[in-house]
Amino acid sequence: MPDTPVSEMSFEQAMKELEQVVGRLERGDVALDESITLYERGAELKKRCEAKLKEAEEKVAAITLDSDGQPTGTQPVSGD
Repeated sequence: MPDTPVSEMSFEQAMKELEQVVGRLERGDVALDESITLYERGAELKKRCEAKLKEAEEKVAAITLDSDGQPTGTQPVSGD
């Protein structure tokens, strides 16, 4: 697995590595200690992907449309 800090990964990078982690865990051909390490890395990657998706969702929600459905700008998004 790459040693790139999860906090520096793009959504695509994190998702790709997460898929690799899941694949290795599903095959079941890794030792218990390595499985735990992989699981921890996978949890970090999942959290990163969720954060990047939420960020994108907020950007999309902030887009304002005119009466014809065309983007006119953005508006602040209030927190939940």
